[in-house]
Amino acid sequence: MNRFGSLTATLLTGAAAALSLTVSSQALAVEDLEKEDLKFGFIKLTDMAPLAIAYEKGYFEDEGLYVQVEAQANWKVLLDRVINGELDGAHMLAGQPLGATIGFGTQAHIITAFSMDLNGNGITVSNDIWNQMKPHVPLMADGRPLHPIKADSLKPVVEKYKAEGKPFNMGMVFPVSTHNYELRYWLAAGGIKPGYYAPPQDTSGQIDADALLSVTPPPQMPATLEAGTIYGYCVGEPWNQQAVFKGIGVPVVTDYEIWKDNPEKVFGVSKTWADKYPNTHMAVVKALIRAAMWLDADNNKNRPEAVKILSESKYVGADYDVIANSMTGTFEYEKGDKRSLPDFNVFFRYNATYPFYSDAIWYLTQMRRWGQINEFKPDSWYMDIAKKVYRPDIYMAAAKELIAEGKAKASDFPGAGETGFKPLQTHFIDGISYDGMKPNEYLAKFSIGLKDKQKVVGGKIVE
Repeated sequence: MNRFGSLTATLLTGAAAALSLTVSSQALAVEDLEKEDLKFGFIKLTDMAPLAIAYEKGYFEDEGLYVQVEAQANWKVLLDRVINGELDGAHMLAGQPLGATIGFGTQAHIITAFSMDLNGNGITVSNDIWNQMKPHVPLMADGRPLHPIKADSLKPVVEKYKAEGKPFNMGMVFPVSTHNYELRYWLAAGGIKPGYYAPPQDTSGQIDADALLSVTPPPQMPATLEAGTIYGYCVGEPWNQQAVFKGIGVPVVTDYEIWKDNPEKVFGVSKTWADKYPNTHMAVVKALIRAAMWLDADNNKNRPEAVKILSESKYVGADYDVIANSMTGTFEYEKGDKRSLPDFNVFFRYNATYPFYSDAIWYLTQMRRWGQINEFKPDSWYMDIAKKVYRPDIYMAAAKELIAEGKAKASDFPGAGETGFKPLQTHFIDGISYDGMKPNEYLAKFSIGLKDKQKVVGGKIVE
């Protein structure tokens, strides 16, 4: 058996062991907690909801935890504060624990035992860019745009700007964000090059780019678009719907349409913190699982109440109607063009909270594709990093406690045969399928992006 196969077998054994844990039917006693007073960080986005709900519904208190939740200025500040211990944990971009652990940007071993949601992002362009795109967008019989709208319709616009010597600027929230990778994926699927990284010398991500992507904090996206500094952006809610309400832009595609039921945020802690406070960590995961269950319960019946909570200034702080536009099962594209999208925000169903190794590996493939990982890595390396960062063993131990306490059912969670790998995933906007067991084979399928032994040297791709 090769090393990759051996690691797979090890993970299968580990998953089975986690499922066979014998857990007391009694709740974790308060005196067993190593730390009770905790502070968690978040960014003002709809998908921080599990933290807000765990706090407001008393799920943290049920576990003997006294929690503060605090908005952070941006993703870098949030990560730095988790690393230096000012925060015990945080709502994080799924790529942040992976990027930090492999040393892209800040070096630190961060882990996650809880995935916070699926989907939830969109790509918005300014009204002017939308008007230039529209002649290239296929229409339905009723005259409305046919979705999903592909970047093929943006390509003539980008080419026009390029021919005129004008940079085509777009925003995303952080270099290792889902938003960066989704925007790049959508652009590249339409034949638009989003640019490469070449760390440590060049971390701009704009080498050989047709569209120039740069970082803008989520709440500032609409204002930056309105000012004309960027022509479009990829961000989470409510900042796409905000552009519609303000009349300054049009969301053209959601991440659900780019990659159906894609993982979005995670709850991250430092490995040092998790090792020091294992019982506390499990208690936190239990509370977050209960919050996610509440958010998706009975066909989203609790969403209006959740929207009211999130609209408070201490959480997201956007108008109720703006948050509700996507959170309650619809999404508005061009003003007045509201369509049903019941899975735009998913918090628990489809095993949304389980930290799948295959999700971790997908993020790593995109880091490799765009040069953030600038050297070839064997398939076994991707597996090693996934196992180091994603912790389904902790998740399943927390799930077993909830089941024993009567707060959840065994059917709510993955079964005994769970490997940590989703079946072959085929719902991508470009029709390319993804098998988490074969990351290099997956990378080889793309016409734009690094593959095999390629790397970026001196601003050029070399073999």
